[in-house]
Amino acid sequence: MAFRIDEMDRKILVELQRDAGRSLDDLARAVGSSKTPVWNRIRKLRDAGVIGQQTVILDAEQLGFEATFFVLIRTSEHEVEWQRRFLEALRARPEVQEAHRLAGDIDYILKVRVRNARAYDVFYQALISEVKIHNVTALLSMEEIKSTVALPL
Repeated sequence: MAFRIDEMDRKILVELQRDAGRSLDDLARAVGSSKTPVWNRIRKLRDAGVIGQQTVILDAEQLGFEATFFVLIRTSEHEVEWQRRFLEALRARPEVQEAHRLAGDIDYILKVRVRNARAYDVFYQALISEVKIHNVTALLSMEEIKSTVALPL
C-alpha cells in the first residue's frame, strides 16, 4: 500500500525535488509553513521510505562522459544462477546508470554512460565475458532532450 501524503507533504516533496540542498528556512517559506513542522514532515517522509537517498546531479558532459548508450539485451538464459551473475555484473559497473527487466521481445534495457564509443566497447567486452548473452543491440543517444528524476506530484 502506498504511503498517504497530504497537500503539505506534496508541496514539500515538489520543493525538495527542485533543490534538496536549500536551507530549511527557504524550504519552509516556499511551502508557506515554519521550519519545525516542515522538518517533522520531512523526517516522517524519510522514515516511511518516501524520501530515499539524497545526492547531487552532476553534469556528465562537463566531466567528460559524452556518450549515452541504451543497450537492449536478449538472453536465452533464464535460470536463477544466470540472473544472479548478470545482476552482479551490472551492479559492479558504475557505467550502468539504469537497468530494467522488460516484458516483450527485449529482456533487459540498460542506460550506460561512458566517455566515448571506445569506452562503451570496453564495457561491452567485459559484460559478455562474464555472462552469456544471446543478443545485444546498442543505441547511441544523439541528444538528451529531457532527463529528470522528479516525479509528477
